[in-house]
Amino acid sequence: MSSIYSVIVRPIITEKSSAELAKNIYTFIVDRSATKIDVRNAVEKIYSVKVAKVNTQNVSGKKRHYGRINGQEQDIKKAVVYLRAGQKIDALAA
Repeated sequence: MSSIYSVIVRPIITEKSSAELAKNIYTFIVDRSATKIDVRNAVEKIYSVKVAKVNTQNVSGKKRHYGRINGQEQDIKKAVVYLRAGQKIDALAA
């Protein structure tokens, strides 16, 4: 990747991801070409924390109908980041 700031698109804030914050698990939407190592380096440098492990998942967009026109939402890549014990991201804490 060209920049660590282009790896992480945005955090995912849902009821499930908010419940996982207590377990030091954070979920992000990342660039589709980013690898687990890219995500690890970006999170460690941007948020100044230590990452224990990263899981990634490619999610295909839902198919939608716009009148007679068929469309599809954009495909995304999710990254679930597990932080080491005692670490937390203050910017995402509720």
